Amino acid sequence: MNDKLVVTDIKLGVKNQNRANVFLNHKFAFSLDLSQLIDFKIKLGSEFFEHDIEKFKHASDFGKLYQRMLEWTFVRPRSVREASDHLKIITARSKSDYVRTSQELKTDVMERLTSKGYLDDEKFAKYYVENRFAKKGISKKRLKLELFKKGVDKSIVDAVLSEGIRSDEEEIKKIITKKRARYDDEKLISYLVRQGFDFELARNLVQASSETD
Repeated sequence: MNDKLVVTDIKLGVKNQNRANVFLNHKFAFSLDLSQLIDFKIKLGSEFFEHDIEKFKHASDFGKLYQRMLEWTFVRPRSVREASDHLKIITARSKSDYVRTSQELKTDVMERLTSKGYLDDEKFAKYYVENRFAKKGISKKRLKLELFKKGVDKSIVDAVLSEGIRSDEEEIKKIITKKRARYDDEKLISYLVRQGFDFELARNLVQASSETD
């Protein structure tokens, strides 16, 4: 058949040697991860037809997109919604019409990241809570709102926040210790309320700290 395509060359990528450039009938056709090359049993002399190539090109775009997302998730834990939003941004900037418009491609990438455990809202919520507490005092109310905005389900948020984390009272006392020298009582109470703490609790603890100074 005249539409038969033969693999005439396979070259490792220059910038990324984990990818290989595949040439069909002496012309560059697509690139694949080395693992994909093995999965598809592509080698010199392999013969394919035009209808096979779309499958390989989908795999090629998937491999490049998945690698970018994987590197992004390795920076720190991410929520599923964060990842989905980031994926939409990088695909929208792609020069490829297929990458910009293919919902199947985005779904495949998200499913792989989730199935491999790189996206896990419970792990993300635990990391986020620990990190926010380490940086500065924060109320459970504020944490809930922030996690909801990250797309974390209420049941996960409630479960994570019930796991023996510091109480609002402990957090307020920590903030008072840090900021007492910079704020008078009124400003300190206002600051605490802006962080999501209960007004009455904040006022009582601030006033109590003034009496012991």
